[in-house]
Amino acid sequence: MDHLLPLVDAIVSQTERRVFKGEKVPAQEKVVSLYEPHTDIIVKDRRQVQYGHKLNLVQGKSRLILDLVIEEGNPADSDQFIPMMERQKEIYGRVPRQTSGDGGYACRANLEKAKAMGISDVAFNKKRGLEVEEMTKSQYVYKTLFRFRAGIEAGISWLKRCFGLSRCHCKGSEVLSVLILIAGYRWSVTTW
Repeated sequence: MDHLLPLVDAIVSQTERRVFKGEKVPAQEKVVSLYEPHTDIIVKDRRQVQYGHKLNLVQGKSRLILDLVIEEGNPADSDQFIPMMERQKEIYGRVPRQTSGDGGYACRANLEKAKAMGISDVAFNKKRGLEVEEMTKSQYVYKTLFRFRAGIEAGISWLKRCFGLSRCHCKGSEVLSVLILIAGYRWSVTTW
């Protein structure tokens, strides 16, 4: 009861604010689950709202997971790319030679910062106004990195279908991070 009553009070308060007073309640103040109060509201592009946590994974060309960050809230993907590359430099002492990432990371600022960090080829699966020649040294390198990332997506799909990892029923983010590291894949892909 000591755990549930404050959560119920928060839910009643946010309902009164939204429904009766017409206020917009910021996402970080909302309680969307009594049993998992740390759950975030995730809106992906124009698709339906999901509840849980955004993950950023870095994977090497051997398919080994090199890094995992469970994000708080619903940060824009484009804001997470450079911090993930900086984490790689911090962990491994250097940035990757080449990287391939989700289209949500694609923007000119990320490309310029990645190149300034010393990453020679940066391939985003959506170009968002960027030219292939700006991202990589050739069309061949872009296609190779693009296909590599497509292979990662196939692995993600396989984990979701075969092992039910589209939804994790474990409690707490620590358990989730261990499960993900054991099982597989997700967003950002880096090659060394």
